[in-house]
Amino acid sequence: MQEDRFPGHRYLPYILILPSVAIIVIFLVVPFVQSVHQSFFTSTAFGTRTIFVGLRNYMRLFSSPDYHRSIVTTLVFSAFVILIGLSMSLAIAHLLNQRIRGRGFYQIALIWTYALSPAVAGTIWALMFAPATGIVPYIVAKLFGGYVLNWMTNGKLALLIVAAAATWKMLGYNIVFFLAGLQNVPGELLEAARVDGASGWLAFWRITFPMLSPTTTFLLFVNMLYSFFQVFGLIDIMTRGGPGDATNILVYKLYRDGFLYLNSGSASAQSFIIFIVISIAAVIQLRVATRKAVYAR
Repeated sequence: MQEDRFPGHRYLPYILILPSVAIIVIFLVVPFVQSVHQSFFTSTAFGTRTIFVGLRNYMRLFSSPDYHRSIVTTLVFSAFVILIGLSMSLAIAHLLNQRIRGRGFYQIALIWTYALSPAVAGTIWALMFAPATGIVPYIVAKLFGGYVLNWMTNGKLALLIVAAAATWKMLGYNIVFFLAGLQNVPGELLEAARVDGASGWLAFWRITFPMLSPTTTFLLFVNMLYSFFQVFGLIDIMTRGGPGDATNILVYKLYRDGFLYLNSGSASAQSFIIFIVISIAAVIQLRVATRKAVYAR
């Protein structure tokens, strides 16, 4: 088969894919194997000596109240980013899909958030909510008789604001895909529903939303990865895991243990646990969602 496609160049396909495979192996597979290996060891602060400890790093994690608290924080944070973020994105994309004046401007204005890095997004939100100089605490104080909105001393409020910032950061990405999916919904189906007397709300839930199931499945997976792995920069800029440990999600706890407390064995064990949990959740999610997805047009 390969000789038919590449006459006289039997090994050309392998040569062409070799750079990509090499990058994956060097920067993904090898570090992953090293991390799994390191999770069974503990080392001195400067790494001058390593000691094999077996499953002790994992046992300490599963018995640690701090790790349990970090798991709960991550689940709450991820649920907010995924559910609220996708719901808002779908609603905004549905509005942008209507024939309104200035639709192109609104589409660009709402999509640009994805162009920002997490660190820049975190800086913007940190400045907006700064207790002494931020615009949001100033407005709240004016509206509620001098109430001081100090989220740096309120753990629940800090988690809510950080989750809102992460949701806002991902909003543009979700809108782009939902908008593309909405534009691919066959107009004749919606027209037939209107002729049959279906309301706009009923047509959306019975026709439009099922047709968006492949897009929704993809965005569920992407937003899950984002909320678990890609918000480190935002949290580091805004709260550094505080106040207390209120925003110390799993990926930030991993960073703390590995780079601040120099506990590389525990950090490696945490990374492997996160990988396994995400892999299982992704497989379940994709299998369940794919069965119910509507791909026909």
